[in-house]
Amino acid sequence: MSKVKYYYDSDTLSYRKIEPKKSTRIRNIFLFLTGAFLFGAIGLLILLNTNVLNTPKELALERELKNYELQFELLNKKMTQVEDVLENLQDRDNNLYRIYFEANPIPDEQRKAGFGGINRYKNLEGFDNSKLVISTTKRLDIIKKQLAVQSISLDEVQRLAEDKEALLAAIPAIQPVNNEDLTRMASGYGWRSDPFTKARKFHYGMDFTAPRGTPVYASGDGVVRRADAASIGYGKHIRIDHGYGYVSLYAHLSKYNVKKGQKVKRGDLIGFVGSTGRSQAPHLHYEVFKDNEKINPINFYYGNLTAEEFEAMLKLASQENQSLD
Repeated sequence: MSKVKYYYDSDTLSYRKIEPKKSTRIRNIFLFLTGAFLFGAIGLLILLNTNVLNTPKELALERELKNYELQFELLNKKMTQVEDVLENLQDRDNNLYRIYFEANPIPDEQRKAGFGGINRYKNLEGFDNSKLVISTTKRLDIIKKQLAVQSISLDEVQRLAEDKEALLAAIPAIQPVNNEDLTRMASGYGWRSDPFTKARKFHYGMDFTAPRGTPVYASGDGVVRRADAASIGYGKHIRIDHGYGYVSLYAHLSKYNVKKGQKVKRGDLIGFVGSTGRSQAPHLHYEVFKDNEKINPINFYYGNLTAEEFEAMLKLASQENQSLD
């Protein structure tokens, strides 16, 4: 209720009511409306920037957005753990697996190379959380690339391991005649006296004296390339191709237990001691070839001899005595 104002009329000696002018009334109404509009606009602006007037859908979207942000943070923490595990695996791969199997380490430049060319993440720009989304996406891409490199490396290591296993099985690594069956180790690799001419001659194998019919065993995995008596001096003999450049030869046999083309495993019975060919007495003449070069067989007996047995054989093999063939 508006206030009523009066003034004192000295002519009538009474109070009279002050009537506002029409222009003043219009001005007051205008000021009131203007003030109400401004107050309403300010109030609306404040309300729009708070959650008071948000619709249920807007509130649901806001909760969903906050949930996504939380998920991105958790994802980044998990990626940090994955990066740590991957770094450890890469370190072991370079400094353990690849070194053991004689493969060159993969350089960091290859493992952690970036992505060149155009901006790969342009479609992720312009959003409220673009920086977080782009950073997370980049890390995922880098991890995927490093995992791809590591996967290829492990495939290579697996192939190398399989080759290494096959190599270790193929190397002629055991004595071809059991120690308990030996009469003695008659002659080793080196210069020896020829039993027939008595001249000094280089002996390219090792002679194992044993009774006729003593079992002879394959010293490594391989394929029988020869089982015949067509090589001068060796009599009945067997040659096993072990692969990787290795070949073993077993001479002066009395009979065979294998045939040409047959696959054998280390320790398989392949023949029996005899004295065929250029031989003075029953024994096994044993040779090892590497890349077509005859090498000392004594360097390979780590598969079935103890340290003491190997030392005793080494002493006997080093004596410059008379060979049996």
